[in-house]
Amino acid sequence: MTSYVIVVCSECGGYLLAKIDQKSRTCPYCGSRVLLEKAKKIAYAKKADEASAILRRFKEKAAKHGKARLQKLF
Repeated sequence: MTSYVIVVCSECGGYLLAKIDQKSRTCPYCGSRVLLEKAKKIAYAKKADEASAILRRFKEKAAKHGKARLQKLF
């Protein structure tokens, strides 16, 4: 079973969802390459739907409280 990780883009602060075994991912917000090994990991999930729900909650909190403030918490 594939596990998932939610990471923060070091360039723009966007939240990304990736499979745990991926090496890198392109940020859908700024286009930069995110090396998952070095990226700030904020959550893990075992199932894709669980990971998507977690990612959605992080995005909602970021929109509500402002991304800069939220990133300081993680």
